[in-house]
Amino acid sequence: MRSARFRLLFSPLSACLGAVGVLLVAYIGLIAVVMSYAALTVEFSQSVRNEEAAVAALESEYLAGMADITRTDYAAAGYAKPSVQTFVRAQSATASR
Repeated sequence: MRSARFRLLFSPLSACLGAVGVLLVAYIGLIAVVMSYAALTVEFSQSVRNEEAAVAALESEYLAGMADITRTDYAAAGYAKPSVQTFVRAQSATASR
């Protein structure tokens, strides 16, 4: 009698139903992983676009500043060219003397 009961508990049908249950849970888990990966990918690409826009704004501000510097008339601003240019000879850069 004991062997008949053991056969009923572990029938091929219950093993198949258990396998189907495990595969269903794994499938739902994989769908959740794929959806979260897609959400993170979209969030990352949006973050990259925002950073590129910030860099572009800083770059245009820098270029506008450079344009102002190059257009400046230093003589009109009160600056004068130096009358004498003196060059100082640099010392040797090597540490072993």
